[in-house]
Formats: sequence, structure tokens, C-alpha cells
Amino acid sequence: MKINKEELEELVEELGEHRARATELITVYIPEGQNIYTVADQLEAEKSTAKNIKSTSTRKDVTNALDKITRFLKDYKKTPETGFAIFCGNVSKTESQEDLQIWAIEPPTPLKVRMYRCDKEFILDPLREMLAVKEVFGLLVMDRKEATIGLLEGKRIEVIQKMTSGVPSKVRAGGQCLSPDSRVSLNNKNKDIIDLKINDKIRGLNFESNKIVFTRIKNKWENIKDKVLEIIVEDEESIICSFDHTFFKKNKLNIEEVIARNLKVGDILICSNNHAILELKIINIKERSGDFNLIDIETEQGNFIANGFVVHNSSQRFHRITEGLTKEFYKRIADEMKKVFFEMPKLKGILIGGPIPTKDEFIDGEYLVTKLREKIIGRKDIGDSDESGLKELVERSQDILASQEIVKEKKLLEKFFERLGNRGEMSIYNEDEIRKAVGYGAVDTIIISKSYDKKKMKEFKKLAESTSANFEIVSTDTTEGDQFAKLSGIGAILRFRI
Repeated sequence: MKINKEELEELVEELGEHRARATELITVYIPEGQNIYTVADQLEAEKSTAKNIKSTSTRKDVTNALDKITRFLKDYKKTPETGFAIFCGNVSKTESQEDLQIWAIEPPTPLKVRMYRCDKEFILDPLREMLAVKEVFGLLVMDRKEATIGLLEGKRIEVIQKMTSGVPSKVRAGGQCLSPDSRVSLNNKNKDIIDLKINDKIRGLNFESNKIVFTRIKNKWENIKDKVLEIIVEDEESIICSFDHTFFKKNKLNIEEVIARNLKVGDILICSNNHAILELKIINIKERSGDFNLIDIETEQGNFIANGFVVHNSSQRFHRITEGLTKEFYKRIADEMKKVFFEMPKLKGILIGGPIPTKDEFIDGEYLVTKLREKIIGRKDIGDSDESGLKELVERSQDILASQEIVKEKKLLEKFFERLGNRGEMSIYNEDEIRKAVGYGAVDTIIISKSYDKKKMKEFKKLAESTSANFEIVSTDTTEGDQFAKLSGIGAILRFRI
């Protein structure tokens, strides 16, 4: 039987009152998508285990409860779309009597947990969490390398999507390197790159004038890499470089910068014989592993010619390339969040965590669509960008999450008291008057304090349902909530005067 949240609340209260003298009350949770025949077979197998129970009465009660559940499951061919929660056992308060009862429900929201438990009481925590879930919160933890998108439902954190950027972990000078025997051209001679000195002038390419020019060396570094690429073009010229060294590739309409790892056979590279500009096709790319001592230089022109290849050397430009990769990553995160959250009706807010300044760049850069950006209720400094980061984000946002429910209550009660003060006929706080207004269909919302009489709370809940009125329970945690409880603990906002 599919039940709503109000009915679930009543059931949880009822089941919570039952206690057994031994571990004989059975709880079964079957999540959505679980094969119901498999569960039935497992419960059948539990009967054999139950035969080992020493107490005759406990053994009998457990076996009878398992029989009752397995017979019930035989009427179903598949698990309902929200799963099954089944509770069964002898709930008689008199030791010599038997009162074998079964409760089987389809919860209002999908079950995520699978469980079989035999205990002195029914296990109700998964259902209590459902009752706590009125809204859900979107979660994002991120840095420049990876991001994890999640969802907070009650106390449960669900990982929705993990993403990686491909952005290098370190962006620094000396990252783009060449083999130390790479030949470069000075005024009247060639030198290995390892023999160059700062202020030497070597050949490079001025892309604006499309001419070979001489450019001054500003800096020089040495690096060690465990992998390199050898790139060979059609005139048999080759160069050995790090995976992240930048080349210039000719496209149909323009020239673009491409790092070595993204090059492929057939690409056309901009090259030079020191006098003329050439366009040469890559005929082979080889990967090598080992320990390689490599050299990097920086020139005023931002590029130079080595082994006939026009190569980029500027660490600043390399930084711009990684910045571009980072921005693309931010866009992918935003697109994924739009897919997940844009049409989510219960989405109350979004929490974002990450290191400074990454999360701030993402939020302030307005990558998210306006609707989702307006849902951001908090940003926190978080070190991790994986599932543990989601947990840390939730822990650090407890003040924000708690305030969301309080804000909702405060707004509702402010509306009630405002109407009571300015338009007294549109708010009432007397039981008999509320019953009368319900009879006229005049009630928009019934409000009841958590401190109110439980039996009457159920009565007014049914009255609200009978006329499609809203029903809200408020705490006494706020000044308004405490004032409301002291006023009468019950009130109604009307649709029209009566």
C-alpha cells in the first residue's frame, strides 16, 4: 500500500510503541529495483537459521513472522517503484498470548537501504529520515582538478557525479621542456639548447609580420621527466619534448596552440629552416619512458625555433592555456549541475565548497544559470573535492541548513500574526472557529505547534486534507513559534472572510 508522509508519520509512531521480550520483531527493507524473488528466497533461508534459536517461544515467533512475510511477498511479481518496508512479529503484551501482525508499506519516497533485522524493536530510522526530508539541497565540492556533485536528502548524502578537469596539478615556469641536444640558431651558428645563456639572441617567429626574427633569452630552467614524446615530421626532422610542450598547428582557417600530448599523426605543424616558414605534416609520434633531463627557456618573443620546429616557451602563456582548461571545466560543472538540479522541484538550496579562490571564481564568474545561482545559500572553504568533501561541506553548513527550516517557520508565523493584527478576520486561533471555517472551505492553512495535543493534531490534519488546505507543524525554537504556542498552539490563515 502506497502511503503519504502523514500516514507514514502515524505508522512510525505506532510501530515505535511495540517492544518484544526477545529479538523476534522482524524488519525488512527492500529498495527500489531490488529483485523481490531474491529477497523472498533469502527470507526462506532465514527459517533454517531460526531453527537454532534456543528459546522455544522466540523460535516459534520468528519462524511464524518469516512465514507471514514470505507468503505476503508471493502476491507480488516485482518490487514497487519506491520499494517495500515490511514489519512483522508477535506484538502481544501478554506473554502467553499471540498477536502476530504484519505491516507492509510502499513509502512516499524511494527506499535506498536494504535490510533484514531481527530485534526487540522495529528498525525505523530509514522511515524517520524520510519524514525529515521536506526539501533537498544540492552539493558541490570542487578544485581545479576535480569536482563532485551530490545531493543532501535529510541526513543522507548521495554522490550524483564525479568529474575531472585534465588541468595540470602544477602551473609553473619550466614545465614545457625539450631535450638538451635540441638545436637552436643564433646569429651565425647553431647551439644545443643546454649551452644557451640568458641574453643570447636566437631565432623565433613573429606571427604578426609572419617573419623570422631574433629574440632575447630571458630565463632558463632544467627539469627531470619520466616520459617524453618524439615528434617526427615529413622532412625527417624530429624533436624530443615533454608532454605539455606547446606547438603551433595549422588549421584550415588559422594557427592554434596545441600541447604535445594532444597532437596526432597527420597534424600540420608550423616549422622553419631558419630562413623560411614551413608547414610540415606529422608522420610519427613515439612515447619514451625513463629519466630525462630536459631544458626549458623563455624568450621575449614567446617562441623560438628548435630542430626546425616553432615551439612555444612562455610560462605565462602556458598559464593562460591552463586557465582556459580551468574555465572549460567550470562550464562543464555548470552544465552538469543544470542537468541535475534545474528541474528538481524540491531543491531548497545549493551549497558549494572548495579552496580559495576556486569556488569563488566559479560562483562569482556566473557560470551557473541564474535560477541555480540564486539558489546558492552558502559557500565554505573545503580542502577535499571528493565524497569526503561532501560530508565536510554538510558538517560545516549545519548552521545554514538549520536556519532554512527556521526561516520558513518564521515567515509562516509572521504572516499569521500580521493578518491577526491588521486584518483580524483573516486569521483565527480558536479550535471551534477553525472547525467552522473548515466547514465553509475558507481555510488556506492550518498551523499547529509541536507542543499541541497529538490526538487533536491528527484530527485537524484530516480536516485540512478534507478541504485541500495546507497543514503545517511549527516548532517552539523561534520567538514566533514560542509566542504561537502560548497564544493557543493552533491557528488558521483564511482564504476569505466568514
